[in-house]
Amino acid sequence: MKILGVIPARYSSTRFPGKPLADICGQPMIQRVYERAKLSRALCDVLVATDDERIYDCVKSFGGQAVMTDSALPNGTARCEQAVRLYGSDAEAVINVQGDEPLLDPVMIDEVAELLTENYCATLCREVSSDLANPNTAKVVLSQDNYALYFSRSVIPYKRNESGLPYYKHIGIYGYTVDFLKKYVSLPAAPLSDAESLEQLKILEHGCKIRVKVTSSQTESVGVDTPEDLQRVREIINAEV
Repeated sequence: MKILGVIPARYSSTRFPGKPLADICGQPMIQRVYERAKLSRALCDVLVATDDERIYDCVKSFGGQAVMTDSALPNGTARCEQAVRLYGSDAEAVINVQGDEPLLDPVMIDEVAELLTENYCATLCREVSSDLANPNTAKVVLSQDNYALYFSRSVIPYKRNESGLPYYKHIGIYGYTVDFLKKYVSLPAAPLSDAESLEQLKILEHGCKIRVKVTSSQTESVGVDTPEDLQRVREIINAEV
């Protein structure tokens, strides 16, 4: 299967404007994400989908590939779909790599790619025991056959009785077949997705399935939502030098 990696990257952000260009130990964040994605064995190519010329020019300056997309698109998934059309790719599937994950482990991309051989939509999670109340950390609950039942910024499941059930943090990397990506953008808005501001809920609300794998990667995943997150990433990278 031919799979294209797409990194949606907007300049405007309510919590952290301009974060794709934020400096991380001498490199802009978007370059670190791009170079990590290029290490995946599963992708035929990597493309940044942006709505801002500053990000576009930055990607081109380090030799990356980018395409300008409509600033009015509602979310990263819609940006991926438009990017595939504008780029003219003949890929059969797309993996949406979050542009604010500079510590991305390429193994995660390969894991999602493997799931796409038998599923039209797939993502990852990992078991966690801390930071559960943080609304920036999306949680997911799984069915017994490892499909997503629900995603939330709240703590789920609510354990009224001590059950030993794990908590899972959703890792924001998505895989879609191109056919399903086209279907996704044609679906009407969904109230739970809008209420939680989680684009993946739109898929569940329309009765579609998301296959979820508990990642084998031990790499710490730090999504940069705030300047404090950015500083944490810098400290992790500096500690590795």
